[in-house]
Amino acid sequence: MQIKTHISKLIRGSIPECTKVTDFMKALEAQFVTSDKALASTLMKKLSSMKFDNSKGVREHIMEMRDIASQLKSLKIEFSESFLVTFILNSLPNEYGPFKISYNTHKEDWSINELLVMCVQEEERLKNENLESAHLAAHFKGKGKKGKGVLKFKKKGKAHGNPSGYKISCSSARKREHMKKNA
Repeated sequence: MQIKTHISKLIRGSIPECTKVTDFMKALEAQFVTSDKALASTLMKKLSSMKFDNSKGVREHIMEMRDIASQLKSLKIEFSESFLVTFILNSLPNEYGPFKISYNTHKEDWSINELLVMCVQEEERLKNENLESAHLAAHFKGKGKKGKGVLKFKKKGKAHGNPSGYKISCSSARKREHMKKNA
């Protein structure tokens, strides 16, 4: 058979000898059958472990989750749209907390498309809010005791006497003392 010459030796060795092309094609097809149950299990694990991590946009995250749900639907595993909306909301990080509360307080349910639009708007709002902050852990020497504190720098806009525009605060119990010394 001419077909056998175009197939890898690894595959050819696992197919029984056939005289008819149709029998050979059926035997070849049997080698590559996938299990719908295994695929469904893999997709469910992927969907349940998905968390939005800002590595891509929220639109792509929601579309990927919606795509997995449609693949599951083709495997006869279906769930309601409101379940998927709730599932997607639960995959969002804590910074979307007020957005989730807003959804939960509304009486009507959103469709996936409505959720997508609202989440993209919320993502833009969060980007525009974008407070710059940095944390610095430090040890301060006081009168015989060492204190620990965390300095926080937040961008607030340029203020009088502060050309950098950063507001500096400290979590140490003696913050006023050492903030004056270090200023």
